[in-house]
Amino acid sequence: MAGPLEGVKVVELGVWVAGPAAGGILADWGAEVVKIEPPAGDPSRTFQYSLTGQMMPTNPIFEMDNRSKRSIVLDLTTPEGKEIADDLIADADVFVTNVRLGGLERLGLDAETLTTRHPRLIYAAITGYGMEGEDADRAAYDIAAFWSRSGIAHLLTRPGEDPPFQRGGMGDHNAGLAGAAAVCAALYSREKTGEGQLVSTSLLREGLYTISFDLSVLLGWGLTLQIGQRESMGNVAMNNYSASDGKRFWVVGLDGMRHWPPLARAVGREDWLDDERYADPRNRARNAAEIIAQLDEIFATKTMAEWEEVFATEPDFFWAPVNSPDDLLADPQFYASGALVEVPDGTSTTNMIATPADFAGTPWAARSTAPNLGQHTVEILTELGRGGQIKALVDAGAIGTPAPPPAD
Repeated sequence: MAGPLEGVKVVELGVWVAGPAAGGILADWGAEVVKIEPPAGDPSRTFQYSLTGQMMPTNPIFEMDNRSKRSIVLDLTTPEGKEIADDLIADADVFVTNVRLGGLERLGLDAETLTTRHPRLIYAAITGYGMEGEDADRAAYDIAAFWSRSGIAHLLTRPGEDPPFQRGGMGDHNAGLAGAAAVCAALYSREKTGEGQLVSTSLLREGLYTISFDLSVLLGWGLTLQIGQRESMGNVAMNNYSASDGKRFWVVGLDGMRHWPPLARAVGREDWLDDERYADPRNRARNAAEIIAQLDEIFATKTMAEWEEVFATEPDFFWAPVNSPDDLLADPQFYASGALVEVPDGTSTTNMIATPADFAGTPWAARSTAPNLGQHTVEILTELGRGGQIKALVDAGAIGTPAPPPAD
């Protein structure tokens, strides 16, 4: 089966990551996604150059968010290009975009115009800062709106140190997930009402939701939680430590009463269980620096592999390794979790990271690698009944020169 969204038609006008990520998730889940690109292409096609300084033969970042789609090149500044786009949208269930609101309005592709013209359309907008307010049309990448302005970077910055850098696409992919979820909810609603609607999310909102634990404490109690310092964590069983071979791991003993005894036994310090200084969470918090220093010394006596065997003897000892990307590829659970999907590439398959949801009754499977720029322009125009207009559309500059089919 193609997935739970088989038969759903999506038109995507997306650039860089957030919009294409939403379209990519919908494509993974079985939707037929047509990606409208300008003559120069989605700028994320240049990721390979920006990261490596040269145009590599492959572009895994672009592939991640654009597999299983079809690409049509349209110059939306021409009347003919706009007309073709409207034909596509008229036949679609969903329109996904992360183009800035002002640009969409100038193109006549804003939410009000399209939902009025096509009442059954689900219009999914992903913005930097939301649909309202003075910054609604402000330019934003996820490191600005999701990482910096939302407060995430601040909450991860230790006093006196510089803010950490976000990894690529973190906020974009969160927003893509939210956008895809909103589309599915709106499709369900349309089944009952027959009406489409505007759904939206933003990089800022995704950032705020990510730190909603902290923000809820601030709103509810007027308190700001301190930034964790491993040398003085009040709950010593909720901290990271290092084995003798330098490999780090995180002890995850959230419940102070339940998880303290397994930790004490694992490190061979059963005497701590009868020590009044460590008798309860409050006393352990008062003596946290002393306990952490002792744990550092103990954990430095064995390798990570040796500690793994020890930890396995305590069912209530919760922990996880601090994995590097290379560690992940050696972790059996990485594969068991379904993290990889095999994508047909024309000759064999290519392993890529899967979108993070599975459906037991309607399993999805990737259908193809990302399209070449404009690869399906002729095919799509023919489906729209415009096959005989291709030369005239090229001459008008509406579609550019259609890309040749990929080599076998």
